[in-house]
Parts: sequence; C-alpha cells; structure tokens
Amino acid sequence: MLGLALGLTMGLTALPAAAQDLSDGELLQLFETQRDAFRKAEESGMGRTRGLTLITVEDARGPTEAAAAGAPANAPPEGGEGVTVGAASGLQPLAPASAPTPVVFGQLAPELQVNVRVEFAFDSAALSPDQKPRLEQLCRVMKASDIARFRVVGHTDASGSDAYNERLSILRAEEVQRYFVTECGIDPARLEAIGMGERFLYNAEDPRAGENRRVEFQALS
Repeated sequence: MLGLALGLTMGLTALPAAAQDLSDGELLQLFETQRDAFRKAEESGMGRTRGLTLITVEDARGPTEAAAAGAPANAPPEGGEGVTVGAASGLQPLAPASAPTPVVFGQLAPELQVNVRVEFAFDSAALSPDQKPRLEQLCRVMKASDIARFRVVGHTDASGSDAYNERLSILRAEEVQRYFVTECGIDPARLEAIGMGERFLYNAEDPRAGENRRVEFQALS
C-alpha cells in the first residue's frame, strides 16, 4: 500500500535533479531508483532505506479536505497571491469533505528527486501553454516506463499562511496531473496528486526562495 511520496534528505551539497537537465534514459533510471528505494523502505520494517525516509504527515489534507478547512477559493493571504478556480482557470471549486487524513510521505535525498519549476500566473492555478513543454519529456518517459504509480507533489515557499500554501500546492499539483491525463494520455490510475505546501522546503535557509516553489515527480511502485 503506497500512499507515499518522495522528497529526500542527503548531503547539503547535492542538488535535486531538474528533469530538463537529464536525458530520457537518465530520467527513467532515476525513477527506477526511486521505486526501488520505496520498496526497500517498506520491506525494511523501519520505513527507511539509504536516501529515503517515510514520514507520516498527520495533518495532511486531500484537495476536498483543504477546501473545507481553508479560506474561500479566491481569498489570498495577506501579502500573498489568490487562486482563481472555476471558468477562468478551468478548475472547479472543491466541495467540503471530512477531517484531515494522515499521509505517508517519502522524504528522499536531493539527488533522487525529480523537480520541475512550473510557473503559474498570479491569481491562477491554470497551466499556461508556454509551461507545457517543460512537462513533455516527463510525459514521454512516464508513458514508456513500466512504473505502475507516480505521485505529483506540489510544494510552495513560506510566503502566506500554512493553510493557504497547502491549498495552493494541491490545486497546482492537480492541474499538472490533469495535463498528464488529458493531453499526455497517461492512465489516471497511474497518477495521484498531493500538496505539501511549505512543509518540505528545499532551501530552508531562505524560506521564500524560488527553488522552494516546485512540482516534484515520484515513482511509487
């Protein structure tokens, strides 16, 4: 049962892989390494293996849970950006749901991460056409692989409130997931999206740094 995700902790000098810096073969090999790490962590009985630790995030919220607990969809935090949903962005408002559900998150070493900086317009969670080429290589590799399940993880910087950042990260991860299903043609059963907000900053020394705003791709099984 892999209700998991990746996010790694390793040497501070290591940098997470940017998909655009890798060949298709290198990216596939990295995804296969992630998958092997998840298997070993589960089989260890300790929830960890070299380069990967499984962490239970007790207060994680799925998309509908975030909507129930958060501010109205178009209400930005003080000093932060709003999120447009509905006709303007192609996203539908999320319905209320039950209490938060714990999520097992895989915290991976930086060199095992696959991160992409997908830029969204202010006040929007819509994926603009000029950003889609950044996802085309991932589409090719994911379609050609035998990996059964991928997770799309949205991360934000630390600007704004925790609740706002969590909701923003979920909406944007779901928009990227939607691209892979509707435009790339990946079976939706192979994908899941989750938002981790500002919990797992890549650059903790500068919580508002741009590298913290990223979408992470993880091979779960």
